[in-house]
Amino acid sequence: MGVFDEGCMGMYNAIIPDELLFPTGVYKERLAQSALYYAATQGSEAEARAVYDWLRAKGMKFHLGPNEETDLTEHQILWQCRTYVAALRLADEFGCDPIGIQYQQDLKDLLPASDLVEGILNNADRPPVKNSPGRTSRKGEPLPHFNEVDECAGLDGLFTHRVHRLLGQPVENTLHDLRWGDFDRSGTTDEYVWVFLISGSAPPAHHIGGYKGTESHRQPPMYFRLGGGTVRGIAKPGEIVWSRIFVETGKLKMDLGRAKVIALPGAETERRWRETTPQWPIMHAVTYGVSRDQMMARHKANHIQVAYAHSAAEADLALYTKAALAAELGLEVFLCGTKSGGQPF
Repeated sequence: MGVFDEGCMGMYNAIIPDELLFPTGVYKERLAQSALYYAATQGSEAEARAVYDWLRAKGMKFHLGPNEETDLTEHQILWQCRTYVAALRLADEFGCDPIGIQYQQDLKDLLPASDLVEGILNNADRPPVKNSPGRTSRKGEPLPHFNEVDECAGLDGLFTHRVHRLLGQPVENTLHDLRWGDFDRSGTTDEYVWVFLISGSAPPAHHIGGYKGTESHRQPPMYFRLGGGTVRGIAKPGEIVWSRIFVETGKLKMDLGRAKVIALPGAETERRWRETTPQWPIMHAVTYGVSRDQMMARHKANHIQVAYAHSAAEADLALYTKAALAAELGLEVFLCGTKSGGQPF
């Protein structure tokens, strides 16, 4: 697990103590943001432009403007593309399976936001990058990234990637903030719909239309002085597994549950975006058998991890498999709620 400047953002519950992590067979490589910055400065303009051109050829839309102080510019995007190349090469150099970048503190004063980097890393279909020996880095695979160096989410993301790859399920997974929820004001559903939303690091494979349904807006200045683009989209309808790892009473614990992602009318989606952060990707999630109050009463993690499956039955199998893996590795596991249709686990 490659950790860029552990604790930099001051989130104590984002750190898994070594004595709890190492028994799982996962270890930390403590890396420095200065190394990432230096590696980004060593990348070539041609490499960065090749990444940018690849994304545009896939149909990703970038909302550009002329003002470096207020708009998203090509200059910012090319620096993000340099950082993408640098992150892959450092992960290969240090043998890291997932990595986490402290995207906000310190690095924000040196580089544009890393969310474009993070979202593309989490996608299996992404711009190719050659590592130092000249081989394409992790061809056809994501490099799982845990936003804000939330190591609990990083461990969860690694478990999810391994399980879904072996089960033939979509390997793309991401953390989200469990922001808030509400009933659908348009009345198209009577279910309680959560707003899962993160600062831009969701993989395009999760979005309606994939890359063609993904756009990049400048990050809000209150977070990122130097700008940088997001990976914004609306999560596609489908069956998902949600999970969260947290530390409690000196133990690693994991909650897992099932949910579905639904489509909401455009006006309702815009309302939810306006009430949160409209530049960021959003997921409309309905949890099975877990109410709002139950979800929040147990929410002791920074984030919630989500991954799609091809069907409800396959999502159930992925949940059981990940639960068994986590339990075998020493985590205390809790299955929350029900399967789709209200069936008990």
